[in-house]
Amino acid sequence: MKYLVTGAAGFIGFHVAQRLCADGHRVVGIDNLNDYYEVSLKEARLARLQPLPGFRFERMDLADRNAMAKLFAQERFDRVIHLGAQAGVRYSLDNPFAYADSNLTGTLTVLEGCRHQGVQHLVYASSSSVYGLNEQMPFKTSDGVDHPVSLYAASKKANELMAHSYSHLYGLPTTGLRFFTVYGPWGRPDMALFKFVRAILAGESIDIYNQGRLSRDFTHIDDIVEGIVRVADRPPQANPDWQGQSDTSSAPYRLLNIGNGSPVRLLDFVEAIEAALGKSAIRNMLPMQPGDVVATWADTESLFEVTDYRPRVGLAEGVASFVHWYRDYYGV
Repeated sequence: MKYLVTGAAGFIGFHVAQRLCADGHRVVGIDNLNDYYEVSLKEARLARLQPLPGFRFERMDLADRNAMAKLFAQERFDRVIHLGAQAGVRYSLDNPFAYADSNLTGTLTVLEGCRHQGVQHLVYASSSSVYGLNEQMPFKTSDGVDHPVSLYAASKKANELMAHSYSHLYGLPTTGLRFFTVYGPWGRPDMALFKFVRAILAGESIDIYNQGRLSRDFTHIDDIVEGIVRVADRPPQANPDWQGQSDTSSAPYRLLNIGNGSPVRLLDFVEAIEAALGKSAIRNMLPMQPGDVVATWADTESLFEVTDYRPRVGLAEGVASFVHWYRDYYGV
C-alpha cells in the first residue's frame, strides 16, 4: 500500500510513519515544520524516518492548495492518514487564525485530494476536546458534541462535519479518531508529561491546574499507533440501518474514540512521574484554565469492535518509557 501521512514530523505522525514502513508499506510524509514547538525535535524525528526503506519526505504546508493537489495527482495514494494540524488548546486562545489555516483549510485540501484521486480510506485526527461541556462519562461517540470550549475543539468538530459531507457526496470512506491525551517517547514539549519531566529534573515547580482536580484518559503512543494501523485496514461501510446516530451514517463514515478507556487522576500521573524520575516535584497549585475540561474518559468499545484491540501499556510502564527516552535524548 502507498500511504500519505500528514504531520509526519509530529509526535503521532512520526510513530505512524515508522510503523507503516516497518510493515512494508510505501510512505510519503509531509510537514511544514512550523515553530509551534522546538523545530529541532521535529528534525530529529525526520532524521530517523528518512533512512527507512519506502519513506520519502516532502516539506509542505497543508493550506497550499496547488502543492497539495499536485502531490495527490502525482502520488496516487491508496490510503491517507491525516494527522497534520495546529495542536494545542491554550495556544488557540492566542493565535486563532493558525487553526483556520491548518485545521480547516488544511483538512479541506486533504479531502479534495482524496476525492479527486480515489483514495480508498481517509483516517484523520479528531480530538477528545470535541466533547467540550459534556459531563456524561465515559465519553461516547454517539454523544452530542455541539458545545466546544476552545477554538481548537471547534476546528476538530468542523473536521468531522467536513469529512461526513465528502463521505456523503463522493462516497469517500472516512474514519475520524478522537484522540485522548497521547503520551510517550518523542512526545510534544507542550504536553504535561514533557513539561513536568523537564521542570522536575531542573528543580523547577510544575503547574497543576484546578488544584489537581483533573483526570485524563492518558493513552500511550504504542497503543495509539496499533489502533491507527488497524483502523486503516478496515474502511467503514455505509450503515443501511442508520437512524440519525452521529458516529455512523448512511454514507461510508465513522467516528471512533481512541483512548485507554481508564482515566487517571492528574495527581496520580504526577506521582508516576516522580517514581520514574526518583525525584519529587515542586507543585504549584493553580485554578482552572480557560478552554480546559475537568475530565476525559473514552468509551472504546466501538474501537474494539472494529479492530479487536484494547490498549495494553500501563501508566507506570508508559511514563517510564518516556523518561528513559527523555534522559537519552537530552543527555540528563
